Amino acid sequence: MELLNDMALFVEVVKAKGFRSAAEATGMPNSTLSRRISALEKAIGLRLLHRTTRKIELTEAGQIYFERCKRIVDEARLAHEQLGEMLAQPGGVLRVSLPVDFAVTYLAPLITEFADLYPGITFDFDLTPRRVDLVSEPFDVAIRMGESPDSQLIARNLATLTPFLYASPGYLQQSGVPSHPQQLAQHSCLGILRTSTWTMFRGQDSESVTVGGRFQLNSVGMIRRLATLDRGIILMPREIVEEDLAAGRLQPILSDWHGKPMSVYAMTETRLLPAKTQRFIEFLQSRLSQRRATGVP
Repeated sequence: MELLNDMALFVEVVKAKGFRSAAEATGMPNSTLSRRISALEKAIGLRLLHRTTRKIELTEAGQIYFERCKRIVDEARLAHEQLGEMLAQPGGVLRVSLPVDFAVTYLAPLITEFADLYPGITFDFDLTPRRVDLVSEPFDVAIRMGESPDSQLIARNLATLTPFLYASPGYLQQSGVPSHPQQLAQHSCLGILRTSTWTMFRGQDSESVTVGGRFQLNSVGMIRRLATLDRGIILMPREIVEEDLAAGRLQPILSDWHGKPMSVYAMTETRLLPAKTQRFIEFLQSRLSQRRATGVP
């Protein structure tokens, strides 16, 4: 136990860049702190710090030891925090990166419900198409959709969404209703690229078709909006178009066919999460599993 305490003191000295500042932070006399670090170096058998009258510098061994010790100390601190937070409501600022259209059309009611459950938490949301850097930027969690996530990050699956085909009644009246996926090649289709290949599935059957249209867009919201304005057919999860379906602006077509399912992930830099982040992820997992698509478009 004394070794663990001395490791924590060593981390404080390095973070404070000196014994005096670390002594003030820990409430320990400077001489006692210096003696504890010296005893730690003696126990290890290697010098960890170069000391001068003005500053300290890590030795090569000290740098390696600091990187290991910092992880251990951080984990111990979080363990204590999480135990304490079992008795209290989590609080603080929760910084989250969210996919724009999925957040606005689907997550907003869930976020409101979560905010009511935890009044001590305030929120800082980043709704942009870019993929934020969880290592260098101050985000607690990023919600991402699509293919395999960054292997350097921790991914927690929240849900799997299945895309279906939709078009407006006006478009279908003008252009006709396709009766087979291959007929999509003769229609105006809206997607990220002007020309792309859509693979559709029905049970064990699959059909791949090259589709195209006049528009190339990088906004799911704009793709959906153009579809409601009779501009073409879209392939999209029901969760994103629910309002348009309810209002009659869009309707399903080829209902027994669907696109490749896509996963929704909560991405974090580490598994060691403060209570505010852990509660948010657990809440989304619970609610999204309850509202998961049943396979009917």
